[in-house]
Amino acid sequence: MRWPKGLTGLCYGGDYNPEQWPAELWPEDVALMRRARVTLVTVGVFAWSRLEPEPGRYDFDWLDRVLDLLHAGGIRVALATPTAAPPPWFSLRHPDALPVTADGVRLSHGSRDTYCASAPAYRAAARRIATALAQRYADHPALALWHVHNEYGTTCHCEYVAAAFRRWLRERYGGLDALNDAWTTSFWSQHYTDWEQIRTPVATRYLGNPGQLLDFRRFVSDELLGAYLEQRDLLRAATPEVPVTTNYVLGDWVPVDHARWSAEVDLVAIDHYPSESGPGAEEQTAFAADLARCWARRSPGGPAWLLMESAPNLILTPGRMHAKEPGRLLRHSLAHVARGSRGAMFFQWRASRGGAELFHSALLPHAGPESRTFREAVALGESLTRLAEVDAGTVAARVAIAWDASCRWAMQATVLPSASLDYAAEVAAAHRALWRAGYPCDLVIPGDDLSGYALLVLPALYLVSDRYADQVRGYVAGGGHLVVGYLSGIADEYGRVRPGGYPGAFRDLLGIRVEEFHPLDPAERVPLADGTTGRLWSEPVRLAGATVVTTYAGGTVAGRPAVTRHDHGAGVAWYVSTRLDDDAYRDLLRRAAERAGVAPACPAAPPGVEAVRRGDGAGRSWLFLLNHTATTQTVPAAGTDLLTGGHLDPVTLPPGGCAVLREDGAAG
Repeated sequence: MRWPKGLTGLCYGGDYNPEQWPAELWPEDVALMRRARVTLVTVGVFAWSRLEPEPGRYDFDWLDRVLDLLHAGGIRVALATPTAAPPPWFSLRHPDALPVTADGVRLSHGSRDTYCASAPAYRAAARRIATALAQRYADHPALALWHVHNEYGTTCHCEYVAAAFRRWLRERYGGLDALNDAWTTSFWSQHYTDWEQIRTPVATRYLGNPGQLLDFRRFVSDELLGAYLEQRDLLRAATPEVPVTTNYVLGDWVPVDHARWSAEVDLVAIDHYPSESGPGAEEQTAFAADLARCWARRSPGGPAWLLMESAPNLILTPGRMHAKEPGRLLRHSLAHVARGSRGAMFFQWRASRGGAELFHSALLPHAGPESRTFREAVALGESLTRLAEVDAGTVAARVAIAWDASCRWAMQATVLPSASLDYAAEVAAAHRALWRAGYPCDLVIPGDDLSGYALLVLPALYLVSDRYADQVRGYVAGGGHLVVGYLSGIADEYGRVRPGGYPGAFRDLLGIRVEEFHPLDPAERVPLADGTTGRLWSEPVRLAGATVVTTYAGGTVAGRPAVTRHDHGAGVAWYVSTRLDDDAYRDLLRRAAERAGVAPACPAAPPGVEAVRRGDGAGRSWLFLLNHTATTQTVPAAGTDLLTGGHLDPVTLPPGGCAVLREDGAAG
C-alpha cells in the first residue's frame, strides 16, 4: 500500500493557501494547525500565477519558507501542481488554449479551469511547472504526497479536441463502418464517409446523436487521464518513493470514469460536498464513501482511500449555505472513516478574505480561532488521533450495487421516456434503502468479481453488454440473489436498444416480458396491492415464468405485476417495475437480503443510528455508531469507546452523538 511518505495514523487537515495571506501570518497558521493536531495540508493548488509570474521565471522563495515552517511544525505536505488555474500571462500568450463551449464560444480568463486539456501549449506548460516543482522539492523533508491538478473535469470543443476525438475513435472502432454501426448513423442521414467529417458534439439544430455524445464523454475521460499521466510520470521519476494522486470531484456534469482512472493513482482521493441540509446529507455521505471504496479497490493503494476535501462548517445546498449543527462535523468525518477513508481533509484551512469563494467553509473561519467551528476542528483532530488503530480494518459487505459511469452518460445523452429519470438518483435510492435498513454495501462496476456477494442490486442499469449480462446470469445460476430495477438491460454498450421486449438483456433471467413503458407524471403516485405506492415509472409486466410479489392496484396498469420474483438455477432474481417509496424499497431489499442470508451490521441499532463495522480479518473489529437523531439512543453493543476510552455495554448515544467501539472479544 502506498501512503503519504512519513505519515502515520489518519490524515487530518486540508487545503492551505498561504499565498492569499501576508507572510507574517504563516507562523500563526502553523501554530493553530498544531493546536488542531493537523497532520497533512495541501499546498499550491491554485498558485500557478505566484509560482511562475512570467513565462519560465519561477518564484519559489515564498513556497520554500512555507514548506520549511510546516516541516518545523511537524506537518506533512501534499504538494500540488497548480495546473487547474493557468496564470493570466498564459491565456494572453496562448488564446488557442482557452476552452470552447459546445455553442462555439471561446471562454476568457477570469476563473479557474480556463484551459483546454488537448491544447499542445497547455500540456507543455503543465509539464514544465510540474517538472520545476519536482526538481525543487524532491528532497524536501515535508513532502509526503503529490497532488496533481484539481478536480479534473473541464470539457472543450475546439479543433484540438476534435482532432484528438477523431484519433480516439479510430483507435476504438478501427474503421468507419464499425463507427457508423455503433452510432446508428443511418438515422437522420448522419452516415460518415471520412473521418474529417466527425466533430465533437457541438450545438446543433435539434437532438444530437446519443452514440456520439456517449463516446465523447468516454473520450474526455481518457483525454484528461492522459494529461494526468504526463504529470504523474514526471513526478514519479523524480520522487519514486512519494505517492501521486489527484482529487476526484463528484457530480452529474463530471466527464471522468473514476473507476477506470483508479488503477493509475497511488491513492484514491475524493472531494465530497453534500447538497442536502436534512438527513439526506448523511445518506449522501455514506453513498460517496462507499463509491470511493469501490474505486479504491482498483488502485495500488486500495482498498483504503482519502477524503481530500469537504466543507467543515457548511453544507452547500442549492441557493444557500447551511451551517452545520454542533457535532455534525465529527459525524460526517467519522462516517467517511468508518467506510475506509484514511482521514478527513477539508477545503480549506483559513477562510479567504476575497475572491469567488470568500464565504466558502473553512476550519479556521473568518471569526478566527475563538469560534465554534475552530473548537470543533480541534476536537475532531483529537478524535482522529485516538482512532489510529481502526486504519487496520476494512469494511466487509455481502451486498453490492452496480455503478457504471457509461450508463449514467448514456442516459444523459438519450431522450428517455421520462425526463425525471436520473441514473445517479436511482443508484442513490437503492443505496439509501440499504443504508436505512442497516446493511453495509459495496458499489461494483460491470466486470467486477461477484462471487463474494450474496445480493446484487441493479438500479436502472440501462447500458449492459452481452458479456456483463452473461456474468449476471451466471451469478444468479450459481446461487446469487439479484434485484433488478426498471430501465435495466434496455441497451447494449453502444446505447442501442435491444429488440424483442424489455428489460432486454435480463428478460429471460427475470422470467418476464414488457412491451411498453408507462412513465408517470412527477407528482403522480400509483397504488400497489400491498398498500405501498410507486412513482416515476410503471410497466404492464407479463409473466414468463416469474411469480408475482405484488401488483398494481390502480392506474393504466392496474392488476398487472409490479414486483416479481423468479428462480433461476440455484439463485433468485427479483424485478421492480416502479420506483417504490423509500420505506417500501427498504423493506423489499431487506426481504431480499434476508432470503440471501445477509444480516445488518448491527441488527438491533435503532432507526436513525448508523452502524458500520471495520475488521482486520485477524479477530479485531471496530463498530462505528453515529446517532443522526435528535433524541438519546441506546444500542446493545459492547466494547471500549476509542473516543472516550471508557467501556460501554450497552452504548448510550446522546442526540447527534458518536461512539467508535473496539468490540469486546477483539484484541487491543
